[in-house]
Amino acid sequence: MPTELDIIFLILSIAEFTIGMLGNVFLGLVKCSEWVKNQNIFFADFIFNCLAISRISLLFISLFESLFMVAPLHVHLTYKLSKCITLLWRITNHLATWLATCLSIFYLFKIAHFSHSLFLWLKLRLNRVLLIIFVFSLFFLILDFLLLETFNDLLLKASMIDKNNMTTYTDESKAAYVKTLTLLSLTSLFPIVLLLTSSLFLFLSLVRHIRNLQLNSMGSRDSSTEAHKRAIKNVVSFLFLFLVHLFSIQLANWVFVMLWNNQFTKFIMLAAYVFPSGHPIILILGNSKLRQKALKVLWCLKSSLKKS
Repeated sequence: MPTELDIIFLILSIAEFTIGMLGNVFLGLVKCSEWVKNQNIFFADFIFNCLAISRISLLFISLFESLFMVAPLHVHLTYKLSKCITLLWRITNHLATWLATCLSIFYLFKIAHFSHSLFLWLKLRLNRVLLIIFVFSLFFLILDFLLLETFNDLLLKASMIDKNNMTTYTDESKAAYVKTLTLLSLTSLFPIVLLLTSSLFLFLSLVRHIRNLQLNSMGSRDSSTEAHKRAIKNVVSFLFLFLVHLFSIQLANWVFVMLWNNQFTKFIMLAAYVFPSGHPIILILGNSKLRQKALKVLWCLKSSLKKS
């Protein structure tokens, strides 16, 4: 029988799922309509659509995981479902993370201005660079698959051990668990480095651009300056949400193994779900065209509700 905390957890999970679905579906539909209207596929729009699809899948898996965490199931059935959910979650989370990273790099090369020959060379081959980065990220996904079997076996043993012997189990398996968890965490370091680098170079380009405008007595506000600021906000917001997402997952893993079956593990995971739910909202608010279309949709919904 679900407890009061379980019911609160499910309500919050459904709320995050609904918000995320609205943002990602809206983002995908807008970009698809632009494809049909312009009859031309831009690389940035392609990344947006793939990002929306991966996050919609991630939200469905996260909602199913929330239901799975509340439902009382047999240990072996729990293990089989856990393996499937973990595998699907890692795939969709990997795609969502690296597609958003590629989008941040796209902002950097399209908006920043540097005269260095390497930057200009990469800028001319931007599509190839992003494709190589994404293909390279698949090696981290393969590493995840190799480590997940060990990780799931540790969770199965933890599930089958009596709570009174949990301390003994933790002491005996701590080294193996720490090693597996550390290796799984290392796969997230590379996108963090790329995001920090994108944010730093965008900021340096913005400072340099404003300084040039002031030297030419043109003030500090123009279209390029605003584009820099919007790009920095998008990259930094994604970096912040991703760090919260990553920290919540690591904290939940440690709470899980140290305090077996602790109710607060579920609520820690809610913070991880903010990443696929919150970032599309930030992308919509940070893009003037998307923001205007979102306001138009809300106005139409409001008018239809008044008529009904």
